[in-house]
Amino acid sequence: MSTLTKYSDIPYTGPAPTNREPYVPADAEKMNARGAEIASRISGVTQETGQDLPTFVVDKERIVDVLRALKHDLKFTLPLDCFGVDYPRREQRFDIVYQLYSIENNERVRLKVRVGEGESVPSSLPVYQGLNWFEREVFDMFGVKFDGHPNLRRILTHENFQGHPLRKDYDPAQRWLLTEEGVAKIIPQIDPRFAQEEAESDFERVTLNLGPSHPATHGTLRIVVTLDGETIVGADTEIGYLHRCFEKMSETHTYQQVIPFTDRLNYCSAIINNVGYCMTVEKMLGIQSPARADYVRLILSELMRIGDHLICIGTNLVDMGALTNFWYLFQPREEMYGLIEACCGARLLPSYLRIGGLAVDVPPNFLQMTQKLVDSIPRFLDDVDKLVRTNRIFRDRVEGIGPISAEDALDFGFTGPCLRACGIPYDVRKANPYLGYETYDFDVPIADGGDTYARYLVRMEEMRQSLRIIQQAIDRGLPTGPVIVDNPYVALPPKSKVYNEMESLIYHFKLIMHGIQPPVGETYFQVEGGNGELGFYIVSDGTKNPYRVRVRPPCFAIYQAFTKMITGQTIPDAIAALGSLNIIAGELDH
Repeated sequence: MSTLTKYSDIPYTGPAPTNREPYVPADAEKMNARGAEIASRISGVTQETGQDLPTFVVDKERIVDVLRALKHDLKFTLPLDCFGVDYPRREQRFDIVYQLYSIENNERVRLKVRVGEGESVPSSLPVYQGLNWFEREVFDMFGVKFDGHPNLRRILTHENFQGHPLRKDYDPAQRWLLTEEGVAKIIPQIDPRFAQEEAESDFERVTLNLGPSHPATHGTLRIVVTLDGETIVGADTEIGYLHRCFEKMSETHTYQQVIPFTDRLNYCSAIINNVGYCMTVEKMLGIQSPARADYVRLILSELMRIGDHLICIGTNLVDMGALTNFWYLFQPREEMYGLIEACCGARLLPSYLRIGGLAVDVPPNFLQMTQKLVDSIPRFLDDVDKLVRTNRIFRDRVEGIGPISAEDALDFGFTGPCLRACGIPYDVRKANPYLGYETYDFDVPIADGGDTYARYLVRMEEMRQSLRIIQQAIDRGLPTGPVIVDNPYVALPPKSKVYNEMESLIYHFKLIMHGIQPPVGETYFQVEGGNGELGFYIVSDGTKNPYRVRVRPPCFAIYQAFTKMITGQTIPDAIAALGSLNIIAGELDH
């Protein structure tokens, strides 16, 4: 077994950075030891030391065998992500990065395949079907091809698009107009179960478009279905209509300026996005936000989780004709946004967090306002639950609809409520606690069946568990102290000092002009978002702008399984199932 150190000369063409010290994770020695243990059990990998996860460089010819060994021998059954990083000055220009998770052992692993311009990589789909769309995204964004991929076409950009946006030599200001010719001509493949039945059918098969402009798609989603009578016998999807290239924009802005972009990922629970991103940068900086800031972050995250689930359930019920529940559930959501507004002046997209803490302190009556919400929300949840769980029409519309097995859910990369609805109790807050979640008493709800009804049950109970967490936080009381770190290289000094002290004025100037400059290196951090594991992978070259920001969007992995879930069912079933997945277009298209 050979080893590598990770700090190669990261190419940079701008001004000379002031911070070229390497990033050394706090648990680097532990990860090195575990990586050596894994490498001793898998042939053909080279360990990359000094990382925050056991990390290995794999020859492209060996990647499928290595993935298979990790999945079957070491139980890394959950494919979390596959993405690219561009190093244009290096002979092997691209890193194709795979991140896997073992639920059984509660550990993560990272693989890197290095390929040059014009080279290709064997597709990983024989091992993980959940890396299908991720490989398409790498092809779209970087131009790297995957041999053996059954449908390697653009996914986030359109067919008229030229070039690959996440390459370092791609102009961030370049735009390409989508014309009618650029709309993909999608003809769904007929599911093998129905391939032989067309001659015996009494109906002519019809291909139908749902979306991208349709109220039941909850965003700009295009679903193409082939119907035999009322039965869906084939389906395909097209996304990317809302693609803003969050990751490219992050490369052209400072670390603090990226925070508002994260709001617009899952905009139904924006503060959780802020938490995930800020804590990733804080991990790289080696700083800890103050206890008061963490306390507020936790409470607002749980309120956002409740709000996210309220939107999911309320709009899903509207799709099925149950309008009353929409009004019931949106009332507490509106009051939650009143609390967010009291904290920072904004509502849906608050951009409230800062690296190192919060933008401003909470109002004096923060706990009283939070307690009022905790006291009032259960009544709305109970009323809706009584309205629908004993309703025969609702039960017929959701039981057995859009099912997926636990094995398929894992293989597709499901996390969050959709995975827990398959009976798998994986929750980042329990498996890898942050913000002090390990000190709170709460349960992880699961259900059986993996259908639309199971997803409803899980989200309904998760809201009650979030209320339970918030009540414990209120009972503990709001910690005293600051809400942002006292570190002049991270946080702006108070205005009173800027106006009166030369040192503070200099620190203020340096932060505004040169920004936060984390050490050179890379790291990954994950939180439990409204839809599952929301992770951020950041590569720093020591300058004020991130060299690479990768978001692991839970919706992206979940939605790719949708066509499998609805084949053999009807259009009304597809609408009910889609709403239960809670696909948020901003997160899906990232």
